[in-house]
Amino acid sequence: MAGALSPATALRLKPALRFFTHIEILTPKLHNSSIPLFRRRNFCSVVTAAISSGEAVEKHKFDDIEKKVREFRRRLRVADIKGGTEEGLDRVGETLVVRGWVRTVRAQSSVTFIDINDGSCLSNMQCVMGSDADGYDQVENGSISTGASVWIEGTVVSSQGSKQKIELKVQKLVVVGKSDPSFPIQKKRVSREFLRTKAHLRPRTNTFGAVSRVRNALAYATHKFFQENGFVWISSPIITASDCEGAGEQFCVTTLIPNSNEGGDSPVSAIPTTESGSVDWSQDFFGKRAYLTVSGQLNGETYATALSDIYTFGPTFRAENSNTSRHLAEFWMIEPELAFADLDDDMACATAYLQYVVQYVLENCKEDMDFFNTWIEKGIINRLTDVVEKNFVQLTYTDAVELLLKAKKKFDFPVKWGCDLQSEHERYITEEAFGGCPVIIRDYPKDIKAFYMRQNDDGRTVAAMDMLVPRVGELIGGSQREERLEYLEERLDNMNLNKESFWWYLDLRRYGSVPHAGFGLGFERLVQFATGIDNIRDAIPFPRTPGSAEF
Repeated sequence: MAGALSPATALRLKPALRFFTHIEILTPKLHNSSIPLFRRRNFCSVVTAAISSGEAVEKHKFDDIEKKVREFRRRLRVADIKGGTEEGLDRVGETLVVRGWVRTVRAQSSVTFIDINDGSCLSNMQCVMGSDADGYDQVENGSISTGASVWIEGTVVSSQGSKQKIELKVQKLVVVGKSDPSFPIQKKRVSREFLRTKAHLRPRTNTFGAVSRVRNALAYATHKFFQENGFVWISSPIITASDCEGAGEQFCVTTLIPNSNEGGDSPVSAIPTTESGSVDWSQDFFGKRAYLTVSGQLNGETYATALSDIYTFGPTFRAENSNTSRHLAEFWMIEPELAFADLDDDMACATAYLQYVVQYVLENCKEDMDFFNTWIEKGIINRLTDVVEKNFVQLTYTDAVELLLKAKKKFDFPVKWGCDLQSEHERYITEEAFGGCPVIIRDYPKDIKAFYMRQNDDGRTVAAMDMLVPRVGELIGGSQREERLEYLEERLDNMNLNKESFWWYLDLRRYGSVPHAGFGLGFERLVQFATGIDNIRDAIPFPRTPGSAEF
């Protein structure tokens, strides 16, 4: 008989078939949705199991309870309505729905104006509501206030005002979520310092909404640039046992201290120690000391020596106790690595990358960039245009020091050969000495650079480079990596770094070593550079700094 189960299969599925029988008795309840969700899911899973067994099932019995997943469609945003050269005039007469958060409410004698923003663009959608509109009682009872979330259906009409070309004539309004009168972001301007204490709400302001969209555009353009140029994206680990920079400013990752879920106090005496009194790291989770990474570079090099060109883009951490407008404890890094490449290749890649992402933002974030140009930094569009169009200046560290020594300017930090250039030195070079052009300084003293940088023939310098840009100073730092095993081992010894911790990194020089180079770019500094925001804590959604880990 077609569709009949074999004896063996019937025996194997006996519990399931018994369950089928039970479900069939409850079928009428299924239609009125009275069966709890978990029982429906069990029923579906049994049906699936029976079907996957290869046996025929009387499928028609279940057709009437099948539910298809709705097709996903892009939602209509304010940016879609008001974007384009027509600024929405091509949609006049259309009836559509917008969703968003109320920015302002202005009630007049016959109509009420409600400005809503959905985050897709800087512009608000002005909604004009008459007393005959469905939901007008929500206006009358005060439910429509700044911060409330709403769903509005209406018809696009030409605006009588001068600030926008179109507006929405409201037919129906639904309050999705009321806003308490204590909502801290009202129409009046508040300081960015205050908004840092309200980081969960500050994206609803014009400034931080624009910063978020530009940050998103820079991230997208970053992936787009490297993917178009044949790079492979690599996910480097966040937990590591090595110190890439050799500076020791790392966050320790340990389970030796009881966590909050274990409750009670955390006495120091509970931490296991060795006979000498030191912390016994062998009893820790990883069996050794582990840290949050300061860079994905070393791991990136391993894949560059197999896939040729790679890049990492992820969070990094530094336990530097610095409360300045330039430093974060948690930040994102972009770190490409190029195999069969030298320092000149590295500088060319860094230059092309920066020009690409800046041009992308200028072309795709025009409204936000106009906002920054008006309210944050006048002239920022011209400054960024110069980056795209002008040739970058290149000079050696030695030439840069001589330039600074001849400068008719008093610096807070004295300049001499061998010193690490400070932000004031870097900004003078790019902003004043070269009139706003980005500047690449190369061939730094080896004593102020990391162990992995290739030693030059002079024995005093390494093949390193820093890219300096106006307002920020150093934006990109890179180098040709030391591909010679004996030189790298000697460098580790001279810097008192444990070679055993870098055994796998040294292996790359033992097995098919090649010249290779790369650079690192702090993503938040790039956001600062592109937006004119002067404090790096405003370039990341939730800043992590000494003494502050809110939200």
